Amino acid sequence: MSLPKRSRGQALTVGILQFCPVLGDVEANLEQIEHFLRRRRFDLAVLPELATTGYNFIDRRALRRVAEPIPGPSSAFFERLAVKTGGAIIWGLAELSGSKIYNTAVMTIPDGCHYRYRKTHLFFREKKLFDPGDTGFNVFTWRGTAIGLMICFDWIFPEAARTLTLRGAQLICHPSNLILPFCPEAMVTRSLENKVFCLTANRTGTEKRAGQSLTFTGFSQVIDPGGRRSLRFTGTEQGFKTVKIIPRLADTKKVNRFNDVLGDRRTEFYTLLPGKMT
Repeated sequence: MSLPKRSRGQALTVGILQFCPVLGDVEANLEQIEHFLRRRRFDLAVLPELATTGYNFIDRRALRRVAEPIPGPSSAFFERLAVKTGGAIIWGLAELSGSKIYNTAVMTIPDGCHYRYRKTHLFFREKKLFDPGDTGFNVFTWRGTAIGLMICFDWIFPEAARTLTLRGAQLICHPSNLILPFCPEAMVTRSLENKVFCLTANRTGTEKRAGQSLTFTGFSQVIDPGGRRSLRFTGTEQGFKTVKIIPRLADTKKVNRFNDVLGDRRTEFYTLLPGKMT
């Protein structure tokens, strides 16, 4: 995939929607999303993981009832909403593909194109519900900006953000349904070690199913390549917030005049020695 032609310093208006999806009710969730976004203008909006369906399904049969192919009803909805708002929207669904169901993030742009990423690192009971993602980590271009996608638990694997960075990403968009408390701080490190913007869109609320109660942590945020938060939600608030960023600030990988986070890598030492644990 060719890398994008870089923009010349123009700002991009990016937004995050933090809300509480209703488990298993796609129609209600699309109504919520439209309520929050329909009168807003932005270049890019990031929604939570599985924003159309909710998260804590009791089994794969229940998940299959709300899973959808692409194209499908939800992708058609986001096409219309992208046209109405004038921006790209990154949203999450349970993607039905033949006999498989993927935890998928989709970037829909106003011309009707859908770019998808299927979650690589499944978390906890997701391994009983979803098939492992098979897309790998790709970078897509929108308005002169290189955008990479990862989903929720991908955060704990530094290789995910680093791969996107090496493929040219200036922004890493991170739809999430976080229940562990560590991610917001860890994403500061992901931004610093890669000198990229990181946009984490988390959700709120509690879901009780299968004898298990999951409470989602909120604290959605936008972090710049210097590790500074330019936007942050509380743990419980719902709404859509935007901030202007300059994507080209992610093009320099220098820490200071002597050090560069990519240029200083010594990859010859990053392989295991013979006989060591793999």
